[in-house]
Amino acid sequence: PMYFLLCHLAFVDIGYSSSVIPTMLTGFLKKGNSISVAGCIAQLCSVVTFGTADCFLLAAMAYDRYVAICSPLLYSTHMSPRICILLVGMSYLGGCVNGWTFTGCLLSMSFCGPNQVDHFFCDFSPLLKISCSDISIIEIIPSITSGSIIVGTVFVISVSYICILTAILKMHS
Repeated sequence: PMYFLLCHLAFVDIGYSSSVIPTMLTGFLKKGNSISVAGCIAQLCSVVTFGTADCFLLAAMAYDRYVAICSPLLYSTHMSPRICILLVGMSYLGGCVNGWTFTGCLLSMSFCGPNQVDHFFCDFSPLLKISCSDISIIEIIPSITSGSIIVGTVFVISVSYICILTAILKMHS
């Protein structure tokens, strides 16, 4: 299970890097760091999707290590191939849902002036600056989704490693 999760983590990390590097290299070669709004939205969707899946996979890996160390006799039932596939699938699904949430918010906006963003890495805030729509709600939704995902995954990782540390400290030498 650990290697299965590591393979998917590597895939997600390659996807994350691949969504930024081509734009960055193009900007370096043509000596300009601007990206179109459509390209920026596509890049942001990809970055958010892979970044969110990365967070969920790291939480799944922390749970895997918790089960392996704290319940080694139950490891094969708690981390069966079916459970591993489910954890990976839910990580990808969570990444897609969060990416679509960001993209949906961005596609609901209208943009004024030059439809160029002066960054090689597209972030949410430069798009909000060139929008001529009301962004009061659009600012909040991605912050809530991203914040809750980060808090949730950091909580799972922290609890897993605290339980592992507690189990190790209770062991007699």
